[in-house]
Amino acid sequence: MAASGLGSARAAQRFGVLGLCGRRSPRDLCVRERRLPGPAVSGRSVAVASGLDASGSEQYCLELLRKRDYEGYLCSLLLPAESRSSALALRAFNVELAQVKDSVSEKAIGLMRMQFWKKTVEDIYLDNPPHQPVAIELWKEKNLDDKVYRNIQELENYAENTQSALLYLTLETLGIKDLHADHAASHIGKAQGIVTCLRATPYHGSRRKVFLPMDICMLHGVSQEDVLRKSQDKKVRDVIYDIASQAHLHLKHARSFHKSVPARAFPAFLQTVSLEDYLKKIQQVDFDIFHPSLQRRNALLPLSLYIQSWRKRY
Repeated sequence: MAASGLGSARAAQRFGVLGLCGRRSPRDLCVRERRLPGPAVSGRSVAVASGLDASGSEQYCLELLRKRDYEGYLCSLLLPAESRSSALALRAFNVELAQVKDSVSEKAIGLMRMQFWKKTVEDIYLDNPPHQPVAIELWKEKNLDDKVYRNIQELENYAENTQSALLYLTLETLGIKDLHADHAASHIGKAQGIVTCLRATPYHGSRRKVFLPMDICMLHGVSQEDVLRKSQDKKVRDVIYDIASQAHLHLKHARSFHKSVPARAFPAFLQTVSLEDYLKKIQQVDFDIFHPSLQRRNALLPLSLYIQSWRKRY
């Protein structure tokens, strides 16, 4: 979808805050697995909301993604030219919203900024309505309260309403309306959300916050303090193993639709490359979420994305 760099994890924080569901999400087909084997929003719209003139809007989106969502930036560059500007605008908008909580010191100010973005979206729809209505739900007050996820399902639901929804919109920009593509987008978005949660754990820990699902932590007897003090205990690794396994399973489900998904949809799903990269890395360090290698950017990621794009696979 969150993956080879701390910069991306910080930018995404809790997977973005944009609830951009334009379609009914597919029925969840997931079960737990215990093993890890071996309408488009224009670029101008985002820029205007940020105080830029039309001439600099596309460059603004590009730079914002390059700095705050590097993997999303790379994937967007590999989209067809006719869809690239729209996808950049959508991802840039997601980044703008994702930064709200960490850029304010008081919840009330954050709510005011979210209200500003909500009004901005309404203005966009009044000035340039899409061909098909897309239901957009902004981050609610509960997300500004830093509530932890009670279980893995809550984490998946949040990812579905943010990351998966962003993929649904990307498919719209590609002119694709396909049930199989929607199913794949749903699972890839959930995998992205889970991986982003894992990748952001060291950063959140530095701020005395833990967003790992409570049910899995309780299952292995792991407390928030265990995570905050960067415990190397096996029980902490077991928690990370379980969560990473769920992300891996979502990728597996997404790829099970490969033969049924239109080839034109594949560019929207290139983030699976970075997701798989992270899951392999975390397995190599025995699920030590704090291992320094997990925070390093993969210098070969651009090449891997290009090769996967050329092979027309996801």
